[in-house]
Amino acid sequence: MLKKDLRLKYASARENITPQELLNSSLTIANKLLGLPIWNANNYHIFLPISSKNEVDTSFILSILHGKDKNIVLPKVKGKNTLEHILLTDNTKLITNSWGVPEPVEGIEIMPSKIDVVFLPLLAFDIKGNRVGYGKGFYDSFLSQCKKDVIKVGLSIFEAEDEITDVNENDIPLDYCVIPQKIYSFSTV
Repeated sequence: MLKKDLRLKYASARENITPQELLNSSLTIANKLLGLPIWNANNYHIFLPISSKNEVDTSFILSILHGKDKNIVLPKVKGKNTLEHILLTDNTKLITNSWGVPEPVEGIEIMPSKIDVVFLPLLAFDIKGNRVGYGKGFYDSFLSQCKKDVIKVGLSIFEAEDEITDVNENDIPLDYCVIPQKIYSFSTV
């Protein structure tokens, strides 16, 4: 299926999720993450959800990261298709940007090459680990700056599609995608 069709399909499907379903799914996803071999790293990049788009609630994952005393890095929109990456501290102030994304106002910038694990928002993904986001290219641009062995973990409420038919060479596939029912692993290692 084409990315544009998947965006429409899953944006619509998300609109039909109740707040309780979203909460339950988000908690289940966070618990399933504990089964992944990703917890020996130091620097974890995580998105804060756009609540109006019913994205996976990452607050449970944030609690796990805090409990494991990990460095948490949040994205901040810097410019066209560009993110900067800010260390979350006790003093970090958040604002909601024009897209409805909560982001840090300011803070200590962490370079992409220092990030070990990235939790990715997505609308859809396929059985090969290709993902569909909102189409702005922020995450593909960011991931291209990360080290080669950065672990990319998608978070989704929905099952994988069979195939995204218009994947291009700039699309960076996931290593894992966690949904409430299971963990998909795409690593070839």
